[in-house]
Amino acid sequence: MSSGIKWIYFVSKRLSAVDRRGRSAVTSRLASLGVCFGVMALIVVMSVMNGFQMEFIDAIMEISSAHIRVENLPPEQDSDFIAWCGGDRSVVAVSPFYEAQALLVGNAGRQCAAVIRAVPSDIRSLDKGFSREARIVYGSFDLEDEGSMVLGSALASSLGLRPGSRVNALALSGSSDVALLSQNRVFTAQGIFHSGYQEINSAYAFINLSAGERNFGSGARKVYAVKLRDSSHDSSAQARIRQAFPSADVTSWREYNRSFFGALRVEKNMLMLLVLLIFVVVAINIYNAMRRLVFERREEIAVLSALGGTRSQVKYVFVMQGLRTGLLGAIPGLALGLLVSVNMGTVFSFVSRMQYYAERLFVSVFNPDAVSYIAENPMYAVYAEIPARVFLGETMVIFFFGVLSALLASYFASRYVLKFTVSEVLRNE
Repeated sequence: MSSGIKWIYFVSKRLSAVDRRGRSAVTSRLASLGVCFGVMALIVVMSVMNGFQMEFIDAIMEISSAHIRVENLPPEQDSDFIAWCGGDRSVVAVSPFYEAQALLVGNAGRQCAAVIRAVPSDIRSLDKGFSREARIVYGSFDLEDEGSMVLGSALASSLGLRPGSRVNALALSGSSDVALLSQNRVFTAQGIFHSGYQEINSAYAFINLSAGERNFGSGARKVYAVKLRDSSHDSSAQARIRQAFPSADVTSWREYNRSFFGALRVEKNMLMLLVLLIFVVVAINIYNAMRRLVFERREEIAVLSALGGTRSQVKYVFVMQGLRTGLLGAIPGLALGLLVSVNMGTVFSFVSRMQYYAERLFVSVFNPDAVSYIAENPMYAVYAEIPARVFLGETMVIFFFGVLSALLASYFASRYVLKFTVSEVLRNE
């Protein structure tokens, strides 16, 4: 078997050396170039899509839903649950909160619906993920005072607020011992935060726990937000929590915003399917080129068969050439795709400068008086801020799919070898 593989590799290498010039070489280079650009385009597109989607997902899980929510825990077990989370290696943070819906009134009587969440005043030190995603843009995240509030950037803009402004929770959902409407629930905006998800920016406001207990009433449910080192291990963490605290209701992040996450998954899959059509076109071209190559090499095929090469071995000589074509395209495509994805800002800045100098040169030659009106395209600065995240698993799938498309096309095209009869070819030639 080893000698057979060596023979196939040797013959394939010799045929490739012969085909370095002429129409077959051009076809092979174009096929490799198609695989290269297909792999590069798909890696860049998926990286950008991952960047946009993960901004949303990270903001939702770190600020809104958490990885695991634990409710209906008996009050006497609160300290035990905190201690249990501290001893579990998969848990990185745990914090209690209360939540209620409200109608906030800001400056000049502006009104806006919001979700008010009561969190520990030191939430930013307790939960590093929350601190990372809820970025303070004005003021500070100071909830030490019961009358303090921190709002999302879009919510603060809708209410006309800035740090130091007064905001009234005019209507507030809660238990029966809390008034639905009140003019006395007045808070001071201490800070304004911004996250990667606009819905959070336009709907969320934070107060401290004691203010939540006082304003939400005795019927407010305390919820524990549990953050894990790896969000994909939520099922095992749920099972451990249920075993340790059977009376608690434990839900995962997968159950929150399920329709939204599903829509993101469908969008990503459809985009990937559309870009994968590039490989279909490339595979068809490789198939046609390889069939022509097999026909052009029918004399060599007959000689190889006459010298003892089996039809299967001769067929795999051309499959080896298809593998070579795929690798010569996929490897540079992988490198270029990673380079563009990691250096998105640098690439667009370079393209912007090149376009600017090209336009300036063109205008200076044909209309010198208009040179002063030439400026860089501001949209490239926007493109340079596009987030990109490269996932190793997806990148390897794209790489191997690019190689596989060339390999399969060569395999099906090389079956044409089996139609040749050695005696017939030698007699005709």
